[in-house]
Amino acid sequence: MSEQVKQESQTPQNNSRLVLKLLLGAVGMFGFGFALVPLYDVFCDITGLNGKTGGRYSYEAVEVEVDEERLVTVQFRAMNNANMSWQFEPVESQVQVHPGELTEVMFYARNPSSSTIVGQAVPSVSPFRAADYLHKTECFCFSQQTLMAGEDINMPLLFFIDQDIPEDVTKLTLSYTLFDVTANFQQAASL
Repeated sequence: MSEQVKQESQTPQNNSRLVLKLLLGAVGMFGFGFALVPLYDVFCDITGLNGKTGGRYSYEAVEVEVDEERLVTVQFRAMNNANMSWQFEPVESQVQVHPGELTEVMFYARNPSSSTIVGQAVPSVSPFRAADYLHKTECFCFSQQTLMAGEDINMPLLFFIDQDIPEDVTKLTLSYTLFDVTANFQQAASL
């Protein structure tokens, strides 16, 4: 009988330990999930995978020669993350450019919702080996975009293709995925 009483008194203690372990496991998984995004970005920057493009590039006309004998087709794609309600699209679906030629295109965004939304575009280039040769001098992806309810905007992208792009790369696709970062923006503003 005393052994049964001993087991019954240990059961709440065992349950508490189990709950604590499960809670720590859940918190650890949650933290690991948040750490994956910056780790993935670092991995892509190091390896060049996923066609991630670099940041702002300086265009010096005296240093850049235009190769008028070659044409590269640049296609544009725009898509929304599942939680983003904006209408988001390129004004032109593709352009043909000479390597070294500074080119401006526009992307259109409209917030059809009844509230202000902050958006952040994340670029990707395919084929991914062409990402090193696409240089953006101005891009809406460099900063977050805030649109009031019903507001629309044309957002510029200035870019050029490096003259050293391999001869066999005659077409590349620049894709943007638009994310709703309103909650992050509000959280940062409150700090």
